[in-house]
Amino acid sequence: MDTRLVTIFGGSGFLGRHTVRALAKAGWRIRVAVRHPNSTFFLKTAGAVGQIAAVKCDVTDPDQVAAALSGADAVVNLCGVLTQRGQGFEDVHSDGAHNIGEAAARAGVKAVVHVSAIGASAQSDSRYAQSKALGETRLRAAFPAATILRPSIVFGPEDNFFNLFASLARFVPVLPLIGGGKTKFQPVFVGDVAAAIARALDSEPARGKTYELGGPNIYTFKQLLQIVCKETGRKRLLVPVPFGLAMWNAFFLQMGPGPLLTVDQVRLLKSDNVVSPGALTLADLGITGNSVEAEVPSYLWRYRAKGEYALLADAAKFKA
Repeated sequence: MDTRLVTIFGGSGFLGRHTVRALAKAGWRIRVAVRHPNSTFFLKTAGAVGQIAAVKCDVTDPDQVAAALSGADAVVNLCGVLTQRGQGFEDVHSDGAHNIGEAAARAGVKAVVHVSAIGASAQSDSRYAQSKALGETRLRAAFPAATILRPSIVFGPEDNFFNLFASLARFVPVLPLIGGGKTKFQPVFVGDVAAAIARALDSEPARGKTYELGGPNIYTFKQLLQIVCKETGRKRLLVPVPFGLAMWNAFFLQMGPGPLLTVDQVRLLKSDNVVSPGALTLADLGITGNSVEAEVPSYLWRYRAKGEYALLADAAKFKA
């Protein structure tokens, strides 16, 4: 096992579990810094005995961040929120990134990898995108050599996109095409993002650079929902919903617990979420992206009417 230690902030989430697994496989000793250490117990089996440990840390507290970085050789920041419940966008995306950058600089950390998002922009109408952009700026001001990764929609077995719509398709006859379903996305496989993080940590040329991570194909929102319907074997009406009406609905939906849609998310859907022309990409890190078609069927089968036996049932019906 490698003697190097990496602190991963926000390592218990969807991307976190795959990042921990990738870095453990690469031999790193891993310290997972999260607000609730008991949420990391499942990560222990991703490495050897003693290779992965958890510490309590709130990234909005500079002292806790400094303590979590003590003795670390490298840092990965995966902290992010999609809705403003408890901690807001600026708290986590901006203040948290700033605290990590300053603490890393004081601690003499060699490499920092910060995961942001495609679409991060101070000019965006979305507070999420604004806070992501501000976080990048403040992090780089404190730690200029930080590598920034901006993924499009990240998909994989535990994602909150394909799983969400596949789950909805089980119970509702209609799926909404917000803005007509014309917004473009370039979904990137979670394993490829985790691999990019591992490569960036060990790459001197990657320091101080920004990479936009997208998969091999671009899809409209409508095409992605069509894939969901196809893989789950469900025929659903895809109904266009104008942005204005979606904003109105989101205003009320965001008030409930675990909101399905917020006003800020509707604002995000007004802009395409694809890799910019001329941007550094997965290929520049030596990674070939996996497609939606190659990965999504491996986990959406659980939403089919007969689950894992759906194909067997269809084959039996055909033989009969």
